[in-house]
Amino acid sequence: MSIKKIALVAHDHKKQDLLTWCTYNRSILAPHEFVGTGTTGQLIESALGFSVQKFNSGPLGGDQQIGAAIVEGDIDLLVFFWDPLEPMSHDPDIKALLRLAVLWNIPTACNVATADFIISSPLFASDYQRAVPDFSAYRQRALSLSDNLPPSD
Repeated sequence: MSIKKIALVAHDHKKQDLLTWCTYNRSILAPHEFVGTGTTGQLIESALGFSVQKFNSGPLGGDQQIGAAIVEGDIDLLVFFWDPLEPMSHDPDIKALLRLAVLWNIPTACNVATADFIISSPLFASDYQRAVPDFSAYRQRALSLSDNLPPSD
């Protein structure tokens, strides 16, 4: 069995769904490590007794902190139950987090069905090595300051 670092995030109207999912899958999840946004992490820790490294609440930068952990290679799975019916003041942060998960090839579950599929996969219990994208060409591209300057008069 390979220990995964799982990021847990849920919007207010989805926190109960995440708690219910975690409780139902407690035995599968228990051996793993967890990080979460502040309120979600606290709820999971209190309800299940799992140790959760808590970042700030999402609107206070927690989504971005988890995004940074993804970029650093510290997250193996993102479980993010977001609410598609509720506008969020921090929508740009949410989009940025989801963008980073896709960019860095992190398995992401945004609902119970997807989360169930991921943790029931044989790959979840194995020492799965996800393909990490090679961004060396992007990092080494030639830059010209004049490309970003407005035309001169």
